[in-house]
Amino acid sequence: MMDRIYLDHAATTPVTKPVLEAMLPYFTDCYGNASSIHGTGRDARRGVENAREKVAKALGADSTSEIYFTSGGTESDNWAIKGYCLANQDRGRHLICSCIEHHAVLHTCESLRKMGFSLTVLPVDSEGFVDPEDVRKALRKDTILVSVMTANNEIGTLEPIREIAQIVHGQGALMHTDAVQAVGAIPLDVSEVGVDMLSLSGHKLGAPKGVGALYMKKGTHIQPFMDGGEQERRLRAGTENVPGIVGLGQAVEDAVQRLPAFTQKVRSLRDDLRYRILEAIPDVLVNGPRDSRLPGNLNISLLGLEGESVLLRLDLAGIAASSGSACTAGSLDPSHVLMAIGRTRQEAQSSLRLTLGWENTKEEIDVTVDVLKEIVHDLRSLRLH
Repeated sequence: MMDRIYLDHAATTPVTKPVLEAMLPYFTDCYGNASSIHGTGRDARRGVENAREKVAKALGADSTSEIYFTSGGTESDNWAIKGYCLANQDRGRHLICSCIEHHAVLHTCESLRKMGFSLTVLPVDSEGFVDPEDVRKALRKDTILVSVMTANNEIGTLEPIREIAQIVHGQGALMHTDAVQAVGAIPLDVSEVGVDMLSLSGHKLGAPKGVGALYMKKGTHIQPFMDGGEQERRLRAGTENVPGIVGLGQAVEDAVQRLPAFTQKVRSLRDDLRYRILEAIPDVLVNGPRDSRLPGNLNISLLGLEGESVLLRLDLAGIAASSGSACTAGSLDPSHVLMAIGRTRQEAQSSLRLTLGWENTKEEIDVTVDVLKEIVHDLRSLRLH
């Protein structure tokens, strides 16, 4: 039996060996509660603060006090948006997001709308880009927060965050970005980009599931995420997930160090995969931009087919892929991202997302194209009979 080929890194990534090795002592020798004042607790606290330093450095934060650990990207998005809007509603009750945000953002914004906030959802163009001028036009005197993702999780579009942030700040509002797909995949410095809050998740870059972080610029007024203990400077109660936090710190540090090599390798594999699919298989649409996209992201529509059927056949052949966001797997609705860029319902439901990681090889790309070509031929032949 052949080894499985994993092409679903946008959904999650394997924990890397250095991350696992960094975490192991915090399950055994350094197992203390990081809030305890005895030696065992202080050992755990050092692990947490060391990880905080690594994340702050990787993001270009001014201080470690701007990094707050969470359970992942969804919590970070919820906390940033709800926490800020509820804490600052005396200044205004209008917020803005894009129509292709992850549901962790879209549903959070919709929840605030039901609480009486005004919400403007911005359109995107045929490649998934938010027009900064649309942001400018949507801003109002009572706008307090704008949330636009750094990189789209389905089609990989890299948004003009720096330009949008400048426009937002010019109106006196704050800028949040969901950077879950971007951290570790592209260079990202919060001081250069100019965002006030940024969400990230560990399991997208080689750390375990269940840990993430929220960057909040110093001086940001926000409600606590949970009531309880004194953890995370009284803003995020709950005993710290010390092994996970240590793993996140190691993963972020490693990702930044290998970023140039990662980008070159993964982009090359992605471009080869795209070229070979378009050459070998007729009636294929590429979704999203050609260049300004995540290096490992390829999203295509195989016209005339159901994406779920292709996925099942790929899985039987030992190849893991996706038809969109893992958080909507099992839904019968077409991708809101693909519909937003102008795909028909049928084109959206024929989509296939192939996302590459550090461990993928040229040989795996060759096998994938050969298998996919055969699957598409078989499925289309069945439709003709």
